[in-house]
Amino acid sequence: MQKTQPFANGLNGKNLLASYSAQGKPLNDEMLFPDGTVKPVWRDFFEHLSRLSTEELGSRFSRGDQYLRDAGVLFRQYDETLSTEREWPLSHIPVIIGEDEWQVISDGLIERADLLEYILQDFYGDNTLVASGQLPAKLLSQNPAWLRPMVGVGKQGAPLLNTLSFEIGRGPDGKWWVISDLIEAPSTVGFAVENRIAMGRVFPNFFAGANIHRLAGYFQAFQQRLMDIKGRSAGEVALLSPGPMNQNYAEHSYMARYLGLLLVEGEDLIVQDGKAMVRTVAGLKPIALLWNRLPSAMFDPLELESSSMLGAAGLVEAIRTGALRTVNMVGAGVLETRALMAFFPKIARAHLGRTLALPNIATWWCGQDSQRDHVIANSARMMVGDAFSTVPLMADPRTTAFGNPGDEPRAQQLADMLKTRGHSLVGQEAVTLSTTPVWQDDQLVTRPMCIRISMGRTETGWAVMPGGYARISAGDDAKALAMQRGGKVADVWVTSPQQVKTPSLLSASKNAETRSLTHALLPSRAADNLFWLGRYVERAEQNMRVFRAYFARVSDGADHSDTLPTFIRNELMAGVAPNASDIAERFGEPLALALQAASRISDRFSPDGMMALRGLVADAKALHTRHVPLEEIPVEISTLLRRITGFAGLVHENMYRSDGWRFLSIGISLERAANMCELLTACLSADPASGAMDLALEIGDSVVSHRSRFQIAASASSVTDLLALDPRNPRAVRYHVTRTKDHIANLPTQLEDHHMSHVARQVLLLETHLATCQPADISPEVLDQVKQDIWAISDTLNAYHLA
Repeated sequence: MQKTQPFANGLNGKNLLASYSAQGKPLNDEMLFPDGTVKPVWRDFFEHLSRLSTEELGSRFSRGDQYLRDAGVLFRQYDETLSTEREWPLSHIPVIIGEDEWQVISDGLIERADLLEYILQDFYGDNTLVASGQLPAKLLSQNPAWLRPMVGVGKQGAPLLNTLSFEIGRGPDGKWWVISDLIEAPSTVGFAVENRIAMGRVFPNFFAGANIHRLAGYFQAFQQRLMDIKGRSAGEVALLSPGPMNQNYAEHSYMARYLGLLLVEGEDLIVQDGKAMVRTVAGLKPIALLWNRLPSAMFDPLELESSSMLGAAGLVEAIRTGALRTVNMVGAGVLETRALMAFFPKIARAHLGRTLALPNIATWWCGQDSQRDHVIANSARMMVGDAFSTVPLMADPRTTAFGNPGDEPRAQQLADMLKTRGHSLVGQEAVTLSTTPVWQDDQLVTRPMCIRISMGRTETGWAVMPGGYARISAGDDAKALAMQRGGKVADVWVTSPQQVKTPSLLSASKNAETRSLTHALLPSRAADNLFWLGRYVERAEQNMRVFRAYFARVSDGADHSDTLPTFIRNELMAGVAPNASDIAERFGEPLALALQAASRISDRFSPDGMMALRGLVADAKALHTRHVPLEEIPVEISTLLRRITGFAGLVHENMYRSDGWRFLSIGISLERAANMCELLTACLSADPASGAMDLALEIGDSVVSHRSRFQIAASASSVTDLLALDPRNPRAVRYHVTRTKDHIANLPTQLEDHHMSHVARQVLLLETHLATCQPADISPEVLDQVKQDIWAISDTLNAYHLA
């Protein structure tokens, strides 16, 4: 296909349109009418696009991608052995739909949501659908997604569904169809917001002036709904996530921040006296409402899947007694079962007295003779897969498509398979999806697409998010929509001929105080990760200073076997081989561990801090893999040192002075104090003539401080005074012990009565010991004991607040 060349003032709109139309697919295209002309809702955007050159578009697209990287929006690519993080595959051309058409879609989805609520109430209530013959009993009794322990819970009268998503596609006739119902833990809302922010950076001027419906109003209403469900219950509203190894964790973290929810994992929760509690640094605190993003079967290992490590034992009983509520009913994922789609039309006619305005894709359950025979007779246009799976059939790589009508052996294979195990299989009509423009190789190309739309219940009924995100195929295959198979995602713009409102979650709300209190809670797991984040970053910095000191001497002419290089290598570098690759690994490892800790608290860690930490890890890896001349190693390490100190300042100085900041600070202080004890122990044990005292000042970044305080050469007395006992030197042991004491004194539960906690007594005794010491009292033995006391404080802190 011939590429469209940019003109001096931008792309040529006619050539661009001609090139796109020439691909032969305008009959079912989102942007074009069948005659190849641009639809009215696309016209303004297409004209804006035509005025931009390919170079400018490339720059704009890079700007959007950079935002997503900086915000930590990634997806996980899985294979048979491991999972890796990949860049978010944003397609930079939006999908545009007019608000009139969107209203038709919304009305159809609201009708379907009400039907799903009715069906779910029946499944876990009176079960009249099975009793009346509208639904085969096997589809529940043999369905692993139907959770028997939840039967009867729905009789409390409240709605069982408060949020759900749908995946829809437009067929060749121009009508929209539901491809799948996404009930349990769909990835929609958070990623839709991130896509929207990124697109605002790609087309900032156009977006600001266009009448595109904003998303914040939907989230305002949903946020209010969460507070309404919670009601007057004493407890917090929390989002339960599987954790950072889940492909949707970035969305969980973002939504927790965006809506002001407490982000928790199963290990944070415990059920005590029938109440769900979260482990915090202030002790156990009640949870009133959970937005569960786990597979329902993993929610409670006591009553559901016993092997689950993601939920917490007793949660189902807490729901049963009314002590805990969930946004959607645990077990609602049964509605995603493929085979149920074959019976939704019949149930709708019986319950509503009409057919659904937005029907689902045609589906047949092969456990019934008539439906099985229909699938066999029409095998050429069928996809066949597991009846009880909740993965959309067209997205499941295990789906079998039989295709060629003249392939008799394949048709017979299908007939034999359906006759032997038809009850466990469904047939679904192979869909032809509408296409949408994608920018590829400096031109617009057509790609099949479908749209994910989210909706939430409000006090006035269902609210549909005015936008969503589109999944776009990697090629012409409509089944290659998944990111795992190279698919992309795009922002969905709903346009209006009138000026639209621009609401914001920053506006005042009657629940502002409640959300503030939620943010004040710090789960013990989050505190533990902040504590270790501080320790790992400090450990990496200490290693960098030691290694720089070593190579500074070697590059200045000293031999590796000389006294001081040998001392550094044996006493301070644990015998690490003296080359850039091995040394980079020594401080690259704690940086990687710091990034791992930060990724587990991304709801509490700034995107700038995460971006800086990722950059540090990447630079350490680069130093590990590439050849660096000996004389350049100190310069390379100095560059890393400047970056790590800049990172520490960025995180520490910009972080709100909460309990989380205190645990991060305590981790830094304990690690630095212990490292200084090790450094001084080694240097005091060395030959006084070896230059070890000057080395201690260099590694302790206190050369200038020593010159200003002492008008003498470095000695054991002056160095121990400055690096061990000085309360004003931020590199001294005593400084950080005092700092730790002050932070511990302000932690929750420390001031509840006049009795000091065990950890407060420990740190006070150590501070008193250091305050009453003279430089002559400091020996290697004393420093070793101080280091042991520091780690004892760490152990007690862990047992009291973090375990």
